[in-house]
Amino acid sequence: MRTTHIALAVLVTAVWGVNFVVIEVGLGHFPPLLFSALRFLAAALPAVFFVGRPKVAWKWVIGVGLVLGVAKFGLLFVGMDQGMPAGLSSLVLQIQAVFTALFAAVALGERPGGVRLLGMAVALAGIAVAAVDEGTSGPLLAFALVIAAAACWGVSNVLTRKASPPDALNFMVWVSAVPVLPLLGLSLLFEGPDADLAALRALDGTGIGVILYVAWVTTVFGFGAWGFLLRRYPASSVAPFSLLVPVFGMSSAALLLSESVSPLRWCAAALLVGGVALTSLSRTRGPATPLPATHLPAEPVSDEAAAAEPTPAASASASAELASASASASAELASASASASATVTATSPSAPATNGPAGPLAPGCSPTRS
Repeated sequence: MRTTHIALAVLVTAVWGVNFVVIEVGLGHFPPLLFSALRFLAAALPAVFFVGRPKVAWKWVIGVGLVLGVAKFGLLFVGMDQGMPAGLSSLVLQIQAVFTALFAAVALGERPGGVRLLGMAVALAGIAVAAVDEGTSGPLLAFALVIAAAACWGVSNVLTRKASPPDALNFMVWVSAVPVLPLLGLSLLFEGPDADLAALRALDGTGIGVILYVAWVTTVFGFGAWGFLLRRYPASSVAPFSLLVPVFGMSSAALLLSESVSPLRWCAAALLVGGVALTSLSRTRGPATPLPATHLPAEPVSDEAAAAEPTPAASASASAELASASASASAELASASASASATVTATSPSAPATNGPAGPLAPGCSPTRS
């Protein structure tokens, strides 16, 4: 890769990593479901008028929009609102690579090899260590919600693989339009119209800046740049950069939010990132077809939606491309998210997560956090 393109890849992962800090700030201004709806509204409009009609069937646009936008980012935002730290969220969302491989094995018949199975085991060990650490310092329910968000990201990655969108940006913009009304309805139902109206009346420069960052910088710029790189280079060359998302996420949270990182959390990070690397870069033994260049990391997206955020590939490269977008996210789309995140699985690409930065929504969640 050219030096300028390496710098661009690092910049995108930094954008997706910092996205989790921005989400944390935004949750101080908006109820989580309303915040997620505004994020997708800003990402979709006015972009839908400039990217042309969707280049895949509507069933894929709607399916990915509901799973990635409503479920994944809804769970992520609610989980962070309930106390999940921004830095830890950027790390835990990377388990989406394991979920993607598992779901692809069931739905697409792609059998993971021995190295990939080892990577899954290592990554799950990292999640277990992170759960022990969070159990001593934070709410386990919030931790579980972010794990559920990663699982939804895995489902959206498999759907994106089936859709095989030829244009990642076009796909992500249309996917962003789907969750707006469902998220607004859920926000009115669970967070209440009074909380939503109060947040909109109190909208200030910081709130506007947060929405623009998670929508335009994380989603439009992040996924657009990631798709540009995936069109010029093999996915196996681009997708490993998505492993930088939790590095930027945890370091920016420590610097900007004064989040402490315990030795146990560093151990969890090493296990999880190492396991995701093995899962993403190893080869599958099942059928492989070209994958869409749609991954967004931890937010991303995400490295599916990309995912986030989310990338064409046919074997090992597909795994890395799928994850991180994330996140990005898994983000998101990502926060999400942001997101997304952005590794590729041999099964499919991640959309918004299209890594970025970026499911069942907690009915009793607090509408805002201070």
